[in-house]
Amino acid sequence: MPPVGGVPSEGSPDPRIYSNGRWLRWDKLERESRYIEFSFAALCKRAVELCPGAMSIASYEKKEGGYNRVFIFTMNNASRIVARLPTRISGPPKLTTNSEVATMKYLQSKTRIPIPKILEWSDNSTNAIGSEYIIMEHAKGIQLHQIWPAMSLEQQIACTGAMVRIIKQMAAIDFPAYGSLYFDNVDIDSALKHSFTTGYVIGPHCGSTYWDCEAHEPRYYISAKPNRGPWFDPAAYCSALIDVGVSRLPPMDASVNEKPSFHGAVAEHIRLLNFGRDVASKLIEDPRIRKAAAPILLHHDLHKRNIYVLDEDPTTITSIIDWQSSSINPAFMHANDVPDFAAHIPTSDEHYQSENLPAGDNTKLCNQAFIAGVRLLMPKLCATWELDDDVARFFEYCHRTYRDGAGILRQVLMDLANRWKELALAGSCPYPLPTSEEWLAHGEEYKALEHAQELKKFVTSRLNTASDGWVPTEAWKETLENHKELYDEFLQNMSEEELKEVWPFDKPCSVVAV
Repeated sequence: MPPVGGVPSEGSPDPRIYSNGRWLRWDKLERESRYIEFSFAALCKRAVELCPGAMSIASYEKKEGGYNRVFIFTMNNASRIVARLPTRISGPPKLTTNSEVATMKYLQSKTRIPIPKILEWSDNSTNAIGSEYIIMEHAKGIQLHQIWPAMSLEQQIACTGAMVRIIKQMAAIDFPAYGSLYFDNVDIDSALKHSFTTGYVIGPHCGSTYWDCEAHEPRYYISAKPNRGPWFDPAAYCSALIDVGVSRLPPMDASVNEKPSFHGAVAEHIRLLNFGRDVASKLIEDPRIRKAAAPILLHHDLHKRNIYVLDEDPTTITSIIDWQSSSINPAFMHANDVPDFAAHIPTSDEHYQSENLPAGDNTKLCNQAFIAGVRLLMPKLCATWELDDDVARFFEYCHRTYRDGAGILRQVLMDLANRWKELALAGSCPYPLPTSEEWLAHGEEYKALEHAQELKKFVTSRLNTASDGWVPTEAWKETLENHKELYDEFLQNMSEEELKEVWPFDKPCSVVAV
């Protein structure tokens, strides 16, 4: 039942609880990490007060993403506004909200990018609502993902061109440092504030990568202290990436975060990260890489669900939403970023399953239009596409070793070492070429990693889950049954200990159905 007069009706679902889905792995932890303690009655009351002419809330819709809870309120006078509350895994308290609002306000003042008007916000959870929040006008139009499949090729290409022009406005802004944008009165140490322009500073990067806020990936600041910026040169930024990798490593004698044997011992991760730091220092000296390291602020998740267009003319962009964690990074960190409206999916891809990304010529032509637009209008981003894939992969994976497995970073380092001279990089690669015995051991470990990844793709496809095991609430019971059946199928050909090593989710009997 919707709240009436700003007060939730008795018997309404608890708005503090995540209810959109369940997980086949770490289900309890995932749901608890998305719980938000706040007063829904106070939020409703404030929403009504911010809508001129409204007396009460006629209805509301709750939408839940991975990091936020969104309430779309429709008032008794038909006006609509949106309230957005962050979960604790979205990023650091206060900073995440302050940076999101500052980024939106700054871009509204410096560009023509259509961004919803913010009516009120708070980065202090001690307010009357009891949580940080942003209340804003509802975006005009319709989400692009809802209308994209029905658009003609000409409309899709025109829409892609319109998005290129929006991205160009962001890419054209010059920044003196890497980090996140904040209002100049943000509550952080003044030593971490770098003056940027009137009313704004660049401060610590608020992306969750740099903070101990991820549900099942704690940080251990043992060998490396938190290194969150701001950073004033690409070498310092790259050093921070390695520090992130180190912070994910538990103590060598700890039993926490048990990983499969092929994931690599903590000591091996430390060894690879030490080499990674040396390789990063060498790479960043190269003029081509420095050219691709320009500080750039881009939308963190610029896909069709965050783009609104006119229903009657979907080539007209009416709003870009969800600016959370949009920060200032070296351009090369976006080397592989292609929005989903411009992603080319070959028709032969057997894993292709999306009604919102029609495979074939349309996506190929949209992809070509996007690439042509970037090359013509955005030299900062274009420079990143000139980098060799092996170099781009290093920056992508150098901080993820304990998440992905030691073999992934080792393979990246080996590829760079093998091609160092071919890539015309100065001096010699700090990572030594492995011996034949080391090649053999790595090959076996890497093969096991690939096998586990292939199994995960198969299982998620068979069960129709997200890669992290997320399942819509309405499909939970059926998915649990299918999960157990599939697990039992594999048990017919391997021991339970062998299966436990590679199975991507919790053992079926350990997952609670209710």
